[in-house]
Amino acid sequence: MLSYSPAKDDLMRRLRKIEGQVKGIQRMVDDEKYCMDILVQIAAVRAAITKVGTIMLEQHTRGCVKAAIEGNKGDEMMEELVGIIGKFMR
Repeated sequence: MLSYSPAKDDLMRRLRKIEGQVKGIQRMVDDEKYCMDILVQIAAVRAAITKVGTIMLEQHTRGCVKAAIEGNKGDEMMEELVGIIGKFMR
């Protein structure tokens, strides 16, 4: 079982919404809408994708990381976790 399985439905719902928001931004650009309105929508998409990443990170920590620690592979997993947190925060 994947660590994010309990949150999969929520994640998929959020990702579909993000997809719709991005398509909306494309339409706004195509229709030459006001820059500030487009920037507001871009900020909303960024916040939404950050939330999806945060949920994935939480599920990974509560699932995979916990299992690795219990299986005496915590050091390896911690290195991986530190690496992904660094990428996530960029």
